[in-house]
Amino acid sequence: MTVTPAARVLSALRSRGWTLGVAESLTGGSVCAELVSVPGASDVLLGGVVAYSTPVKHTLLGVDDELLAQHGPVHSGVALQMAQGVRRAVRVDGRAADVGISTTGIAGPDSPDGQPVGTVHLGLVTPEGTWTRELHLDGDRAHIRDESVTAVLSALLDVIGE
Repeated sequence: MTVTPAARVLSALRSRGWTLGVAESLTGGSVCAELVSVPGASDVLLGGVVAYSTPVKHTLLGVDDELLAQHGPVHSGVALQMAQGVRRAVRVDGRAADVGISTTGIAGPDSPDGQPVGTVHLGLVTPEGTWTRELHLDGDRAHIRDESVTAVLSALLDVIGE
């Protein structure tokens, strides 16, 4: 049986005793869906926020409104602040998630702000540091969204190891 990237992420987090929060925009909940398809995910994944609308990135995840006004929602700083904010948003008994990951980007078919379709930013926050990754993906809307899910899980594995 093939071990999925989601199962590998959950195993790596579990071995460190870390919990996870997920903030999604263009992936619309697909990262969380992939994670919860793995039995036992609930002992690592605290929850997720789909902040599809730009104002929700500010009101729920705490993304700086000036950053959003200046750069729009598809920006590395936005991805990083989404990942930071989701840790607080899914806190349990006053304790924030140890790790936050996020996706924001343009899946198409059109671009509302002039950036190329397929531009995606990932944010990762762990107790050991913060990272962002910028992707330029090709394909249709479904493919870009699917590749974004794969990329954020892969990026987290690269950062925390297995």
